[in-house]
Amino acid sequence: MREAELRTQAAVTTAAADWPNVERLFGVRGEPSRCWCRFFALTGPQWSASTPDERKSQLREKFGGGQPEPGVLAFRDGNPVGWCAVEPRGCYPRILRSKVLASAADAAKDPGGHQVWSVSCFVVSPGHRRTGVARALLAAAVEHALAHGATVVEAYPVDPAQRPKAGPADLYHGTLGLFLAAGFTVVSNPVVSNAVPGRAVVRLTVPPPGGDRGH
Repeated sequence: MREAELRTQAAVTTAAADWPNVERLFGVRGEPSRCWCRFFALTGPQWSASTPDERKSQLREKFGGGQPEPGVLAFRDGNPVGWCAVEPRGCYPRILRSKVLASAADAAKDPGGHQVWSVSCFVVSPGHRRTGVARALLAAAVEHALAHGATVVEAYPVDPAQRPKAGPADLYHGTLGLFLAAGFTVVSNPVVSNAVPGRAVVRLTVPPPGGDRGH
């Protein structure tokens, strides 16, 4: 068996993100090193006016100070191989204003609070895609959100059945199947006039204390 195959068959572990490993994963080339997962955290004008170095500094500032980590990491053999961004939805002004969210029921609920948390972005190292990393990241992101007071976890995945030509530039949202397999339910209405074709809003809702987890 080739070394690459052995590497991707190693167990995946997850943890709340730490800055040194995020910086190591994002690297110095490719879209993660230009975006630093700040696209949804900035308005359009703010994004246009910012540089990659400024975005990197903004993400680094999210670590420490007693606030929850802004995401989770996946590891293989001690090396970071994946990232999933998850924060209160109020941290993402671009999501709050998006046509995708507007197609969902109760879209305006908790706009600036901390009860609805958004899974906004996945980064998986090229050699580790389609090997269970995204699934492990999503499970860790849900647990991270719930541990910090979320009552609803929300995401905005791509439906490959409607967008079969979607590439990495789209799939960083995650795929619809990934979320459905994790117990999320679609809450968007595809016939809404301003809905975005091939994009859904999905939610996982935490039941009241003493109830069974539903969605």
